Amino acid sequence: MENQEEPKSSSVSVLSWEQVSRLNEVLTEVVPVHGRGNFPTLEVRLKDIVARVRSRLELSGIAVKDVRLNGSTASHVLVQDVGWSYKDLDVIFRVDLPHEAEFRLIKDVVLGTLLDFLPEGVNKEKITPMTLKEAYVQKLVKVNTEQDRWSLISLSNNNGRNVELKFVDSIRRQFEFSVDSFQIVLDSMLSYYELAQAPMSPAFHPAVSGESVYGDFAAALGHLSGKLIATKRPEEIRGGGLLKYCNLLVRDFRPASEEELKALERYMCSRFFIDFPDIGEQQRKVEAYLQSHFVGEEKSKYDYLMILRRVVNESTVCLMGHERRQTLQLISVMAFRVLAEQNAIPDASCVTCYYQPAPYVRDHNFSNYYVANQNIPTWLPCN
Repeated sequence: MENQEEPKSSSVSVLSWEQVSRLNEVLTEVVPVHGRGNFPTLEVRLKDIVARVRSRLELSGIAVKDVRLNGSTASHVLVQDVGWSYKDLDVIFRVDLPHEAEFRLIKDVVLGTLLDFLPEGVNKEKITPMTLKEAYVQKLVKVNTEQDRWSLISLSNNNGRNVELKFVDSIRRQFEFSVDSFQIVLDSMLSYYELAQAPMSPAFHPAVSGESVYGDFAAALGHLSGKLIATKRPEEIRGGGLLKYCNLLVRDFRPASEEELKALERYMCSRFFIDFPDIGEQQRKVEAYLQSHFVGEEKSKYDYLMILRRVVNESTVCLMGHERRQTLQLISVMAFRVLAEQNAIPDASCVTCYYQPAPYVRDHNFSNYYVANQNIPTWLPCN
């Protein structure tokens, strides 16, 4: 019998020409980075800013192991028209961050790179890194613990398509669900842009590899193509993956296993309320999620909130009764507000409401009330 060795890792796959072509479109598309106040809009191509940041990091003494496209944009490259439009352009630079100095240096490099994209005629000499941060940075995050060492610089886009540059030494959890677990290594594409003379074609293009940090590339790609929801250990995800899970449901994804997902829903809810126990924190988290993930999709917000309310109502086991009711009321109020913002609340003149009568009626001969002995319908219309 012939010995056939199992591949060392089923988490990696080589992209097809169609996928490489879509990747090229993403990397060469002009993305506006909007400035606050009077600062001009920067026109940025992802391939250009990534190449310049990588080059300047290496010149500054920080070695870049590789650069990867991550998240919904990587999913879009692998499977087109899956039911959602990709939002943030999420790029990971894998680096070593042993000391605080590396974090500061990375921030300075990124802000300095933005100067290259300012339009001609702008006086760059008086523009400081602090000014650039205030003008163009949407979000600046630094995590430096024993298990997690990474930083994030998100560049503003008014349409929700932020350029997110993430510098990762170590991170415990890199995905929420299998469909967003893909990372596409960009190094061969960046080398092609720098060295190649001929345009890409089916016969002449770089070999590009992708990885699923879910662990099984083929299974994760099958979930993405079939619009199936699967994950592992949701209790490890900050927030439990609850908000992303409801986002997938509103986009007609369905659980790969109904039985498993019902149990996972309970883990998701438990972790969400552990991480965000205060009602104010819950409101801020949900509002921020709506703002960043439903740009241009206002009509889907109400459906999303109704799905979130159903999951919380059916699968929350870790809250006291009054806490659960408080959260459900919060979601209901947010949904009502969404309808109000869309002018979708129906005209009251077209609505028939019902009330439940009390088990007594008034005798007009007397001023008191007595229990009625006739049959009264359970619900009566308000006329």
